[in-house]
Amino acid sequence: DDFTAAVDRVIGGLEKKNKVVSKEERRTVAYHEAGHAVAGWFLEHTEPLLKVSIVPRGTAALGFAQYLPNENLLSTREQMNDMICMALGGRIAEQVMLGKISTGAQNDLERVTKMAYSQVAVYGFSERLGLLSFPPNQQELTKPYSDETAKIIDEEVRKLVDDAYERTLKLLEDQKSTVEALAQALLEKEVLQVEDLTAIMGPRPFQTENQTNLKRLMHGGSDYLGGGSDEDGGEGAGASGGDEEPRAGDVALAAAATPVSQR
Repeated sequence: DDFTAAVDRVIGGLEKKNKVVSKEERRTVAYHEAGHAVAGWFLEHTEPLLKVSIVPRGTAALGFAQYLPNENLLSTREQMNDMICMALGGRIAEQVMLGKISTGAQNDLERVTKMAYSQVAVYGFSERLGLLSFPPNQQELTKPYSDETAKIIDEEVRKLVDDAYERTLKLLEDQKSTVEALAQALLEKEVLQVEDLTAIMGPRPFQTENQTNLKRLMHGGSDYLGGGSDEDGGEGAGASGGDEEPRAGDVALAAAATPVSQR
């Protein structure tokens, strides 16, 4: 309907009906999106998935995944870790299913890096760094910490991302048949709604508050139609928000609307 089309336009840009995408690129995007979707579906602390599309939109987006945003004002370490895993799902699916990787994960990796650095250097989630916070400040010409502290931050960020990578890799290897089924369905239909996703992957194995909100949305809960917020310019799993730190779900109906495949 018109509302859904408007939401898709806000999330992914104008549909490019005349954009020529090669068969190989289309296949890559399908597996990439399937990786995001499967990772998010089987991780407890990610937002519920609403839709996956491989319809080209905007200037660079070849596909996107749409999530019901988390309306909580605070994020836990577990939520942020799962969001990192979900963001890595596209790149890892390409590797696992196709045996090669593309440049399509650039935007995902930017968000992963930002979320990981935020955990370590801003939110005090690193035991090695302790209860210190160094928010990004574009006005400062020098860093407010020593070279030794900078090294610890880099090491902790890399360890966090490496751990998330291994965790997501194991998940997608265990769910290879699901990734394959989802990718094939995307290649056939191009757009999969939550009902299609549930038919392929089964009910989501976690009953969270957001999952309850998803059921309300599916049954006409008008308070969730456009009811999310981007008031902080936050970055759920895919919308960049200026200088604000990423939060698990600030963008209305689009917490992971990653323009998959910014090439």
